[in-house]
Amino acid sequence: MQIINDIKPVTYLKSRAADVLKHINETHRPMIITQNGEAKAVIQDPKSYEDMKNAISLLKLLSFAEEEIKNGNTHNEEDVFNSVEELLKK
Repeated sequence: MQIINDIKPVTYLKSRAADVLKHINETHRPMIITQNGEAKAVIQDPKSYEDMKNAISLLKLLSFAEEEIKNGNTHNEEDVFNSVEELLKK
């Protein structure tokens, strides 16, 4: 992916909004919008945005889990399954 092709000035967005939306929905690549030569926004299709949010959530969970392991907050397999069985009995 060449990001240079996905950087456009805000004037491009203003004059070709429908083309921009079509492009990002077909390619699933975000587009960076600049104003006065500076990046000001990123436009992304909804599916890619949702996928990105889900990936970030999973990474956060992994980070929390790693921290718990470092702190010794772990449980053995047998205790976990016993706890689950007790919850299911209720």
